[in-house]
Amino acid sequence: MSELFTRNRLIGLGIAAAIALIDQIVKWYVIGPLNLRNVRNIELLPFFDLTYTENRGISLGMLQATNIEMRLALVALTALIAIVVLVWMMREKWLGDIIGLALILGGAIGNIRDRWELGYVIDYADFHIGAFRPFLIFNIADAAITIGVVIILARSLFVREKDEHSDAGTKSRGVQTEN
Repeated sequence: MSELFTRNRLIGLGIAAAIALIDQIVKWYVIGPLNLRNVRNIELLPFFDLTYTENRGISLGMLQATNIEMRLALVALTALIAIVVLVWMMREKWLGDIIGLALILGGAIGNIRDRWELGYVIDYADFHIGAFRPFLIFNIADAAITIGVVIILARSLFVREKDEHSDAGTKSRGVQTEN
């Protein structure tokens, strides 16, 4: 059983590394060959554009890093969160939980690298329905973090509920057999 848990954790580390790498490759591509930094916007589909944005804050543009000290504080804060997620992931046993945490970790690493190297996070994915934009402009790292959080929340809600029902069923069966 221990080998399975070790295997799951290695899968998690691989997913995190793959997300961080893919995020960085796509960011390189949009600012390099596509020259999105200068072009600013490329219409791909009626509902999806590539739009260059520099995010100097965290989620929803909060905590804007307007100087080097604030930038380093954001790097430190997000690195601390990434370390907590890594430790959490290495303590988990079940692949479903590990995958959610790996997505969060990989996304965090991709965005931390941007902030460390550039002072901001490169965002480019612009989903819209006409003029309505249900999301801020984002990147692969942001999407991975969001999906990872949804997985963790869903698993915590639904798996706990199943465990409570199975515990209740076991207890009631145990009481019935003792009579």
